[in-house]
Order: sequence, then structure tokens, then C-alpha cells
Amino acid sequence: MTAQRDDDIFEAGDVTLQSGTVFPSLKLAYKTYGTLSPAKDNVILYPTSFSAQHTDIEWLIGPDGVLDPNSYFVIIPNLFGNGLSSSPSNTPAPFPEVSYHDAVAVQHRLLTERFGISKLALVYGWSMGGMQAYHWSALHPDMVERAAVVCGSARCAPYNYVFLESVKAALTADPAFRDGLFLKKPVAGYRAMGRVYAGWAMSHGFYRDELWREAGFTSLEDYLVRAWDATFARRDANDLLAQIGIWQRGDISRCAAFAGDLDRALAAIKAHMLLMPGATDRYFDVHDNEDELGKLVNARSAVLHPIPSLHGHRAGNPINNPRDHAFIKAEIAELLRK
Repeated sequence: MTAQRDDDIFEAGDVTLQSGTVFPSLKLAYKTYGTLSPAKDNVILYPTSFSAQHTDIEWLIGPDGVLDPNSYFVIIPNLFGNGLSSSPSNTPAPFPEVSYHDAVAVQHRLLTERFGISKLALVYGWSMGGMQAYHWSALHPDMVERAAVVCGSARCAPYNYVFLESVKAALTADPAFRDGLFLKKPVAGYRAMGRVYAGWAMSHGFYRDELWREAGFTSLEDYLVRAWDATFARRDANDLLAQIGIWQRGDISRCAAFAGDLDRALAAIKAHMLLMPGATDRYFDVHDNEDELGKLVNARSAVLHPIPSLHGHRAGNPINNPRDHAFIKAEIAELLRK
């Protein structure tokens, strides 16, 4: 039996991608929360992160949450490759190379063609969602009023790229991977990927202080088994590879408008920018945001407020983590007052 879906589909038709390839019948899955105001000026765009679907990140939306649907119309567009929008798992092979620029282009069509939206009160995103928020701010500077980049960056740093190479290598070492595709579920590959991710996603201090105990795990091995060994097995392995590629190619300046000039792309941004890295994030490093901050010369405002947490990259998605949740909620409330 197929699980019942609660999202809507934007049929984008045949789309010419940034690579020049035509993607036939491209589909963008999305879900909305709250009510669009008559002036259409209360919109928050909340793109998904790596391997996440809208149901994984909607916990942050609520009257007492970071994003309040009683005041704002929140839209979660599912990133290509996540199994809901066009992905290797639901598209005839071969699946073409897709970029954040392609994602933003189709998301823009969703907003303008389906809803008639011309202004975004906020683009909020964590991790790959944060990279999309950065792309939105550079590509549509007159549309984005505010952007919150949570544990994200304007481009994938070399160190971040290497992290993803280790994840990819662990996954594709499984014998189920042949000739560039997974022919069946890579059981060993999923576990290896989870173990690699566990070391990168959390900080040295997280393991030193045994913070996993706060979530009810009885030992380090119990934490690794229950929190990481199967965390990616819920997703199609070819979908995961597609999203790793999007992440590794991420760069707001990698387009005709900016011709690879990152400084020029950052200078194009006009929004109120909140850069909120995790203080102990190992692959979206605080220093990358520090470098970007000084180049946001035309932003209405630009601040760098690291999340003071030992939860590494996961500080930016603090489900069952009240302290980091409260920090992010306060920061977003302040941003929305600007």
C-alpha cells in the first residue's frame, strides 16, 4: 500500500536546467501552512535540508515554534532528489545533474505562477536549506526581505566537499552499487554512511560530555545504532547521491549572472541577513560565514550570531534540544521585527 501524501505538486513541465539538459515533466512537491494574507506579504519560504522531506522539518512550524503559521504563510518546497519532488527514485534514468539554481528557478515559478507572490518576508533554511536561502537572496534580491542561513554557506567549502566525499565513498562501497547506480538497497552502505556522518555531524564536546545521554541513550553504541545506523535507510540511495551532488556543486556565484565571482554575488544581496552557524559545526565552519559577512556590503543589515552549542551541525535542527531551539526562536523573532 502506498503511503498517503499530504503535499501538493507543482507541475513545472519540460524545464531547461542550468546544465543545458531538458528535464521533462519536472515536478516540485510542496506543502503550505497558515493563510496567505490579502496583500501576499506574509510569506516565509522554508526549503528542505539533506535527505529531508517536509514532514521531517515541519516540527519547527507552530504557534509556539520558530515559524508561526498564525502570522505567516509558510511554504516548504521539497528539494529535488528527496523522493517527493523529481528524484532518481521517481524519474526514469538517467537522472540529470541538478543545481540549487535550478531548484530556486522552479520554486520561484511556484510562488509567482501558483500564488502570485512577489515578496518574501523571510527565507529560512538549515544546512542545504540554508544554502538555498543564500541562493534566493543573491538571485532575487528585490524579492527577499530577510534571510536566515542556519548552518549553511554561500558555497560548498573544500573541507565540506571532502566530508561529502567520505559520505559518498562509504555509501558506494556497498556491492549493491554498480555502474553508477544502486540496483538494490545498500544495507551495509547505509550503516557505513551513518557511522561516518555521526562523527562529522556532532562535535568533539558532544561525545566528550556524553550528551547523547540527554536523549535517553544508554551507551555510545546504543546511540550510534539507534540514532545513526539506519537514519539514511529510509531514503533511496540514488536519491541520496543526487542530493550530495547538488550540495557539492552549491555556489551562489556559479551562474551566468555572476560568472563565478563570489564577491559580486554576495554584493548583490539586499536582504536583512542573519548568518547563524553552529559554533561547533565541523563542515559548515563559522569562519566561512565570517568571510561572507564582510562582503554583504549592500545588505539592509547583516549579522553573524553563532549558535552556542556542542551539538555541532545538528544545533541548527534542534528537535528535542530546548536550549538551541530557544536560541534560534529568539534570533528569528528579532529578525522578523526588522
